[in-house]
Amino acid sequence: MLYSFVKIACKIILSLLFGIKTVGKENVIDGGIILAGNHISNWDALAIAGTCPRQLAFMGKKELFKFKPFGAILKKIGAFPVNRGKGDIGAVKTALTILKQEKAMIMFPEGTRMKDRTRGEAKPGVAMLATHAKVPVVPVKIDASYKLFKKVTVTYGEPIYLDEYYGEKLTVEKMQELSESIMDKVFSL
Repeated sequence: MLYSFVKIACKIILSLLFGIKTVGKENVIDGGIILAGNHISNWDALAIAGTCPRQLAFMGKKELFKFKPFGAILKKIGAFPVNRGKGDIGAVKTALTILKQEKAMIMFPEGTRMKDRTRGEAKPGVAMLATHAKVPVVPVKIDASYKLFKKVTVTYGEPIYLDEYYGEKLTVEKMQELSESIMDKVFSL
């Protein structure tokens, strides 16, 4: 219920402030999926949540959860903290549980906002989670300046299946390579 309210609020706010266009919603398939997007602003998660036809779980930096009331709301709508820059086993286990429950989850493979709209290096986590949970990745491109009345376009690409790697023990370098190829798809949308 709270998630539905927040989703509607996101869509209304984004529509009023910027105008929002969605392309490719049909690519957000059923079952466990990772939505992997570029990250240029704090608005990005709201743009995806407001346009995605499915309820989403969010992996967010632990700093977002420090203010207890805000952290409690984030957890109620499906967000969970990750300690960036370190191997956060708890966050990985939470993400795998979510995906194995056939839910959808947002990730930003670059791991941080790229405010200058350049492309950052993708972290290996998105490929690691996708291959371990055996779920496809839906690339999501956010094209926005987030300037008042400038349209925000959220484009969902066709699912990327990494099934040839399911059950394989992948090196960090291979997972990094796969994550980079996912970001190639994001930026090609």
